[in-house]
Amino acid sequence: MNIFQKIYQYRELLKTNVKKEIRGRYKNSILGVMWSFLNPLLQLAVYSVIFGALLAGGDATYPIYICVALIPWTYFTTAITQSSFTIIGNGDIIKKVYFPREILPISVVTSGAVNFIISTIIILAFVIFSGMGLSWYLLLYPFVLLVQYVLLLGISFIVSSITVYFRDLEHIIGIVLLAAFYGTPIVYKLEQLPDTLKTIIQLNPMTHIINGYRDIFYNQQMPDIKVLGILLGISVVLTIIGYFIFKKLQKGFAEQL
Repeated sequence: MNIFQKIYQYRELLKTNVKKEIRGRYKNSILGVMWSFLNPLLQLAVYSVIFGALLAGGDATYPIYICVALIPWTYFTTAITQSSFTIIGNGDIIKKVYFPREILPISVVTSGAVNFIISTIIILAFVIFSGMGLSWYLLLYPFVLLVQYVLLLGISFIVSSITVYFRDLEHIIGIVLLAAFYGTPIVYKLEQLPDTLKTIIQLNPMTHIINGYRDIFYNQQMPDIKVLGILLGISVVLTIIGYFIFKKLQKGFAEQL
């Protein structure tokens, strides 16, 4: 419970850090927050052109199929990438001022969630203007987001603390995330894969999170609550483990930085 007490005690610092992360992302940018919309749209255009002809099979809704997965995937990769650098990037402050170091990875994941919620407007626009419309399953959006948020929190605690001691991890993460992109059904459908490969890809937690978003927005059906509930439990355990790893390693942050 100590972490919750600390977060509450330093809640204003957390709010300030989240705002700083959001503003810093678009600092000195002419378009500012508009990049929250332009980045995923440009990526969507590229993937639709490259993979559309190969995998779409004439499906006019294929851009929407990618869009619903690409935006939460961008949140996933951005949060992990930024988390790996957050302790190192704030090294000067860490060495001079005391505050709960956990605030830093939490700020990254939370600011990413805010940015993702804003970007979700793109998904809503696609499904509305395509004629697909919205369904009441949209009410389950916060639950799927919660699963992804807790999963990211656990990963961020781990990578942010280990990178301080093992700087090469920051570069390894980029390679792993690239491989994970193709190991997640973003541009293809699970049904297109052989059973053996399908089983392997279903071990990827982001597969179920992406499927959750797809069920809500694209398929307009009830997501697999049982699987997402199990994944939430696993993510909570991962977050607890990640926190203890972070707590153990943070004692040497100042010396390493």
